[in-house]
Amino acid sequence: MRNASYEFSTDTSSFAGSQQFLDIKQSAQSHLLTRIEEEGQELTRKPRNTVQQFVLTEVDAFIRSRRVPINDLETRVIADALFKDLMGLGPLEDLLLDPSIEDILCNGPKEVFVSRGGVLEKSNTRFTDSAHLLRIVRRILAPLGRRLDESTPMVDARLHDGGRLNAIIEPLALEGPVVSIRKFRKDPMTPQELVGLGSMNQAIHDLLQAAVKSRCNIIISGGTSSGKTSLLNALANFIGETERIITIEDTAELKLHHEHVVRLESRPGGFEGTGEVTPRDLMRNSLRMRPDRVILGEVRGGEVLELLQAMGTGHDGSMGTIHANSPRECLYRMEMLAGFAGFQGSESSLRRTISSAVDFIVQIGRLANGKRRILSITEITGFGDNIVSMQELYRHETVIGPDGKEHDRWQHLGIPAHSPKLAALRHLPAGGKGHIHV
Repeated sequence: MRNASYEFSTDTSSFAGSQQFLDIKQSAQSHLLTRIEEEGQELTRKPRNTVQQFVLTEVDAFIRSRRVPINDLETRVIADALFKDLMGLGPLEDLLLDPSIEDILCNGPKEVFVSRGGVLEKSNTRFTDSAHLLRIVRRILAPLGRRLDESTPMVDARLHDGGRLNAIIEPLALEGPVVSIRKFRKDPMTPQELVGLGSMNQAIHDLLQAAVKSRCNIIISGGTSSGKTSLLNALANFIGETERIITIEDTAELKLHHEHVVRLESRPGGFEGTGEVTPRDLMRNSLRMRPDRVILGEVRGGEVLELLQAMGTGHDGSMGTIHANSPRECLYRMEMLAGFAGFQGSESSLRRTISSAVDFIVQIGRLANGKRRILSITEITGFGDNIVSMQELYRHETVIGPDGKEHDRWQHLGIPAHSPKLAALRHLPAGGKGHIHV
């Protein structure tokens, strides 16, 4: 009798991604379900190790009786997969437990990609068919009170561990269910960890620390998966412990290590479109909750007006993220969103409002090699000639070092921060030109 300890050699990875594996697993599953019914087993009430042993015993018996040409390790792979289908999250379980994986992307049942260090790679993981993938996704959604069916063919949900799941099914997805899972670390990165990883250098760390402590209003701008939320989490470490913070998100992702945090999350409408609570609604309400700072997970709609109002009316030190590819585009996007939200004033008054509310734009991006880097620190310096004036303080460059390898350099442009909020902190060293982070 084989023992039910599912620790097997990595040599079985190619087998686990093969069609042979899927065929044998499907036949063994039919046998297993028949045996469960025959014995009247209620597996959900049994300890996991007992269920593991039962599954392995039955799969072993099936393999031997049918004389299936696989070895003991491959038999364990089959048993492990069936156990996870019965009691866990099937093929997704190992991927979700792997701390090196940032994103899991299922393009139908046969194509699964994962992201490690910002770089996508194809996984050997496969599902039997679309029904198998859909069954696992519904098992994830069930405790969250969310549904995924013909009446609701798209879903965006926050997982219990803080991750995020997005799924879309037929007829909207033509090749079967498409599932995207964004994972987040249990312990968000600190600013010093980001320095250690090369996302910024010490001089930028010190400037951002001074800006947050001095209650400067900061917008973090960047593309998809560029590290905006991780940076926002890290900057929140600089907020004083005596301050009351209110966070507002579409899907709660922020994990602030702070004593006084109120977390708010928007709610989509029901089947008939009723009951929706938007980030804009939450922003309006948050200003009545005596916040010292408001942190908006992502600016993507009319909530931009309330954020600008908060920044300009006594809630200095507020922060948010926005999808944009440059600081100037960040400003254009804020203007566009405010216009869509029904801003009643002129273009000039809107730009004046933005220039008086926002102090810094931190541009972050993902490089071609997958590394996430702060690309620039830009200060909003004023308003004139119907243009929001800005000054770049730091700029990221990739240089080839003496060793022939690429290194990151943040060029300080020799201009001190203009904001009067930082007047008492202008003695901070600029970091010097040509500082190279290796």
